Amino acid sequence: MESMDGTHAELPEPGIVLAQTPSAGRVSSSASGVSISRVSWHGWSDCVLIQNGMVEAVVVPAIGRVIHFGLAGQKSGCFWQNRALDGQLHQKVSSEWSNFGGDKCWPAPQSAWFRLQGRGWPPPAAFDSLPMQADAASGSIRMTSPLDPALGIQLVRHIELDPGKPVMRIRSEFRKLFGSPTQISVWTIAQMREPERVSMLLSPKSRFDGAYVRLQKSEPANLKIEGQVLLLSRHPREQVKIGADAASLACVGPDYVIRIDAQPGPGEFPDGGCLTEVYTSPDPLQYVELETLGPLTTIATGEQIDRTTVYTVRPRSTPDPVAEAMSAF
Repeated sequence: MESMDGTHAELPEPGIVLAQTPSAGRVSSSASGVSISRVSWHGWSDCVLIQNGMVEAVVVPAIGRVIHFGLAGQKSGCFWQNRALDGQLHQKVSSEWSNFGGDKCWPAPQSAWFRLQGRGWPPPAAFDSLPMQADAASGSIRMTSPLDPALGIQLVRHIELDPGKPVMRIRSEFRKLFGSPTQISVWTIAQMREPERVSMLLSPKSRFDGAYVRLQKSEPANLKIEGQVLLLSRHPREQVKIGADAASLACVGPDYVIRIDAQPGPGEFPDGGCLTEVYTSPDPLQYVELETLGPLTTIATGEQIDRTTVYTVRPRSTPDPVAEAMSAF
């Protein structure tokens, strides 16, 4: 079969299992409106494409990422992808962190990593730098990490498309399999192609002065607040990060608008109470991160926590990026 990038897909490697049809290249269900295929993607052969006719996503288990998400037929998609690392693996690139792009899930807060794993960077291995297994069933994809030896936790991500809407849902589970109880939060990170604007729908009862908090010293570019909507742009020279107790984020690209909704709820959230965060990368890596966090929860062996993030994308309807950012909510 031919893949989305015009290359021919190879037979699946051990890291991927299409449970419904072990010998076929495509799984299709007219009842669900969702199809699942084996594909090659920019040099990786062990990938899974999920489509519903409106949107599509590509999972690369070899690097533990949802590497692509966007409108059907939209070549570049919404997620930033580091083309310099196409087809490569973590351990073959560097002993340090490899920034592939796409959407991933880490444990939060980052400030606890040294205590939990004996180092502050790079991220815990099973969450970020080891191959995962992907299997497909019932119109969704499940990606499962190895057991992280430092945290005693296994990450399982369930990726599904709404059969009738341009929506992707990712439910991320942390399963505690051994070790002492751990206080932790589910942290999802989507790296987006450089947007014309990023926006946050601020909480009307925010715990933060000004309804947001600066997590790094630099102020975001083009920051302004209109009503309950905070707007900003990527800073070309400085690393920038802000957080808020807002439940919704949006990103305005050249031909799309994507909204990301976090799962709200009670509890103590990381970084002083942040439910969502935005990071903007300086040149030459032109991307921003839209991040969601769950409440800090102590889990013991045999327990698990999970968090669902919802991604909704639509075509742009106006050349005005501010108007598009405001209308996303």
